[in-house]
Amino acid sequence: MALENLVILLVEDDPVFRSLVAAFLASRGAVVVEAFDGQQALERFEQQEFDIVLADLSMPILGGLDMLKQMIKRKPNTVSIVISGNQVMADVVEALRVGANDYLVKPVNDLCLIENAIRQCLGGSHQQDVQLDDLDELSYQELEEHLNLLEQNAEAAKSVQQQLFPPSEIDYPKAKIDYSLFKHDDVSAYFIDSTNVSDQYLIMYMAHFHPQDNRAAFASVLLKSFVNQKLKLFRNGSSDTVIEPFNMLSYLNERMTKSGLDIYVDIIYSVVELSHYRASIAQAGKGLRCYIRNEEGLLPLALPDSLQLGILEWGQPSTQFRDLMMGESLCIVSSVSEHREMLLDDRFLGLTYDTETAPGGYVQMSF
Repeated sequence: MALENLVILLVEDDPVFRSLVAAFLASRGAVVVEAFDGQQALERFEQQEFDIVLADLSMPILGGLDMLKQMIKRKPNTVSIVISGNQVMADVVEALRVGANDYLVKPVNDLCLIENAIRQCLGGSHQQDVQLDDLDELSYQELEEHLNLLEQNAEAAKSVQQQLFPPSEIDYPKAKIDYSLFKHDDVSAYFIDSTNVSDQYLIMYMAHFHPQDNRAAFASVLLKSFVNQKLKLFRNGSSDTVIEPFNMLSYLNERMTKSGLDIYVDIIYSVVELSHYRASIAQAGKGLRCYIRNEEGLLPLALPDSLQLGILEWGQPSTQFRDLMMGESLCIVSSVSEHREMLLDDRFLGLTYDTETAPGGYVQMSF
């Protein structure tokens, strides 16, 4: 069966929905352990090992978000899918931030969406059971109604996206990330993120979404969750995609194309191997530029333009490899000369509403 031998912790306070989901997953071959709130789920979590946790976010006693934080603190490699009500996107964003792999929105009218989400999250170790056609249906398509809400409600979109942005300065053990992004509207069409994949690798990327409307908030959530999924698979020893920029952009293009958002993405995705400071960089689209910064200024890297992510007939990303020398920094900058000048002046302000400065910005990784 499709989910045979998987052990799933199902956390849901609605007994009817819990019973329906448990019966469906069991019919697909899974072993399902049920919990009716976050506290009981933590007790179950300590008693045995689970392949995946499937949890409602809105529960009494101990909510799904606080429960998930405790689970990940105890077992960092926990694989999880959260289920959200219609009005708690802020919790969904926070769940992705702390380590959830995927999310669904109630009502879940087709339980096969849950099965497909589980398969996608566990793709590395259970890929032999997955047919390619089964992967065509993204759980994110269930969020179309919520996308309409974001399109209509600028304040909701702003709140959702703003929670994803890091502080203007991030200190990692072996590197530092600084950035400025300037926006004229409630929602930024640009997004940046970075993370320590392991002691050996650090990733940094910057994206520009088209069209530049409230959908950029939702696209930011999707992009971060897609990267987060591959990050979890890397830490589980199942996939190296997150540290392979060429393969990562190929994966992101597939996911964005099938997301139903009808949005296109310029992106530069970089990975630095920290023992030798070797950078691997891939680019899709033409709206961003990658530079090496040293005492002489900004040295552009030769990354030819390529098609944006989200195009069905997409080709291949442009790629580049570069060994970073002592004192050099890796930078990604939007195609505005003003931004390059501000970067050289070390003006790192984080996400900023500023109608006097052109939209866009820059992010820098220094060592």
